[in-house]
Amino acid sequence: MSFVTASFPAEAPYFRREFTSDAPPDRARLQVTALGIVEPYLNGARVGDEVLAPGWTSYRHRIQVSTYDVTHLIRSGANALGAIVGEGWAAGRLGYEGKRHHYTRRPALYMRLELTYGEQSEIVVTDEQWTAGTGAVLAAGLYDGETYDARLEPDGWNLPGFTGVWSPVEPLDWDLRTLVPTMDTPIRRIEELTPVATVVEGGKTIVDFGQNISGWVRLAVTGEAGQSVRIRHAEILRDGALDTETLRTARSTDRYTLRGGGQEVWEPRFTVHGFRYAEIDGPFDEVRAVVVHSDMRRTGWFDTSHDLLNRLHANTVWSMRGNFVGVPTDCPQRDERLGWTGDLNAFAPTAAFLYDVRGILGSWLEDLAAEQREKGYVPWVVPDILSTPSAPTALWSDVAVSLPWLLYQEYGDEEILRRCYDSMAAFIRDVETRLDEDGLWSSGFQFGDWLDPDAPPDNAGGGKTDRHLVATAYLAKTTREMADTAHILGHESDHFRALADKVREAFRAEYVTNNGRVAGETATAYALAICFDLLDPGQEVHAGQRLAALVARAGFNISTGFAGTPLILPALSRTGHLEEAYLLLLETGCPSFLYPITMGATTIWERWDAVRPDGTLNSTGMTSLNHYALGAVCDWLHKTVGGLTSLEPGYRRMRIAPEPGGGLTHATLTRSTVHGEVRINWRITDRFTLDVTIPDGTCALVELPDGQSAEVGGGSHSYTCALPPVYGSREPYTMDTPLKTLASDLTVWRALTEVFAKHFPGIPLDGTAPEAATYTLNLIVDLIPGSSEELKSDLESALSASQ
Repeated sequence: MSFVTASFPAEAPYFRREFTSDAPPDRARLQVTALGIVEPYLNGARVGDEVLAPGWTSYRHRIQVSTYDVTHLIRSGANALGAIVGEGWAAGRLGYEGKRHHYTRRPALYMRLELTYGEQSEIVVTDEQWTAGTGAVLAAGLYDGETYDARLEPDGWNLPGFTGVWSPVEPLDWDLRTLVPTMDTPIRRIEELTPVATVVEGGKTIVDFGQNISGWVRLAVTGEAGQSVRIRHAEILRDGALDTETLRTARSTDRYTLRGGGQEVWEPRFTVHGFRYAEIDGPFDEVRAVVVHSDMRRTGWFDTSHDLLNRLHANTVWSMRGNFVGVPTDCPQRDERLGWTGDLNAFAPTAAFLYDVRGILGSWLEDLAAEQREKGYVPWVVPDILSTPSAPTALWSDVAVSLPWLLYQEYGDEEILRRCYDSMAAFIRDVETRLDEDGLWSSGFQFGDWLDPDAPPDNAGGGKTDRHLVATAYLAKTTREMADTAHILGHESDHFRALADKVREAFRAEYVTNNGRVAGETATAYALAICFDLLDPGQEVHAGQRLAALVARAGFNISTGFAGTPLILPALSRTGHLEEAYLLLLETGCPSFLYPITMGATTIWERWDAVRPDGTLNSTGMTSLNHYALGAVCDWLHKTVGGLTSLEPGYRRMRIAPEPGGGLTHATLTRSTVHGEVRINWRITDRFTLDVTIPDGTCALVELPDGQSAEVGGGSHSYTCALPPVYGSREPYTMDTPLKTLASDLTVWRALTEVFAKHFPGIPLDGTAPEAATYTLNLIVDLIPGSSEELKSDLESALSASQ
């Protein structure tokens, strides 16, 4: 029993073997896997509904095996097993380095069929009795697409009695101890999208499916034998034509050649694309986009009265769907699609809210630990196919600690920590040896605040925040998580606790003043210090004030990258700057959370300005339009706008404390926990009303915006209170309202400062000066020489729009 491969080169060899069953078996169980992508058959019937199986794992350590009950497919007499195996991740081109054959030079098949007859059993396995041939699948690259010539499909190749002349197979020497039961969530066809628009030009049809997805196109075609249809894919159009720049070298092109003789329906099975648009060159009757990803169970929903905010949340869901295809990847479209640890670490809290990720991320953590044991470090991508070693880095490598801890918090299962403990401890102990004499992580490579919008276009890691400040802050967090994990599991935790205290004190000594200023004066530096509990209470207050000032100074445009973005809103709201948090959240200028939506985005972008305001692509080579990492903001939506946080792992105890703002008038959150469904709905009319439902056996601390609180058990509960202050009534502002009063209203002041920046660039409008108590906009207009009626008109419009 072994893997078998074709004795000739082929990107997608066909395999078959006949066997005899004297009588219908009591039970028949088929185990299937491959080095490549396998599509199994039994007596001509497709077995199972998985696609892209067995998915991508660290094949040298773990290959997942799918098991099917095929009793109903076994016939008395002759039977035939068959399979097509595409090159997939095992043999095909993989990674931005352009290399092939990371695991094997040829696709290989493993099958084991066990037939049970009473007390007897017979076993059919992949061995020398199998044969191999070729068929209609002529090319099958994940990046470049599939080529299929229907005229070449051998009739009856997967049925008994096939008479084609095929070649003997060759055994492939592979350690069968790497075979493991499928732990991951199977990849499946999830849904189909119909076109929202089509344009025909020059004999080619551009189809817009209205949504950026991972998957492929299904065609219904009628034509003559030998006619071909070419399908190209892209995320974006330029001047009405496909713009494939975001694909880099991935050709993302499928080709179908007709067999002839009536309508034919075809879709690829050994590739996957990231796209919204398809260019179809050739005849077709109908077209659909097939959405393909790991078939995870949805567990979280969120909705508000703000349309753009709802689109932001929906875009995050779609980006997760597009990138959770067996492995949590960075992007589904270009010549990369790797399991980057940093992207996932930033996004994991949001991912675990939206879907049940125990299967897919549990499997991924098994791969991480296996790669770490072999190589002595946590790779930046898992599975690791990079040609150079990965240095230990904050946010990336420390996913070995933070992800198990997060999953434990979400699901309350200590076994998650137990399985990952050795990996977690090995990472922390390794970094401990790299600290300087003061306890700082002050040397070695770091990604820093990756893709800070102010970083140079050719240096995504060259952001404003000191990289080793980021590293030490994250280490303070992960050492504390390590200490807590050791304590929960009954291991010695004192060493990790002491290390956490040492790193925290080192950070404070190096980067924090006595009053709470943080070195570098960047939003990310303050957000890390606040959210990772690196400050004393008094320092935290001052740090929150400085952070709010920085955010306002940036015009409420975003100024953080991968490290700071998940934490910027929590840091503001935690320190009493909820209004600034909402202003930052709801900003639509570039760069901002909502800017991509104003540009038509249907997924989260890799860069804040992946598409510039003039509609041109940010041509840096890193402009994926489907990249979930910055969707980490949704964790704040769930916890602060929706109001749900866990007080005990698994949500046995929870806190429900919505914090309305930003002019929102209602929000609804639904979360399916391991104990049952939590539902939160709040709305604002003349009062604030909150409706809560929590599962039996759980309890919640409910806190209202006016300070009231209550401890409740399972069931439905309703509350009402006076409106939050931000929704209170006031007299309308006019051109004669004092500047000091206007400056106290951040929404209004932001609009006014934008007007002054337009008319007088570089000259600030100061609402804190002593004269601001008496100065008015009318007085300023009169005092400024040469001020125009346009300035006055713009100020009046800003006041009116902000009321």
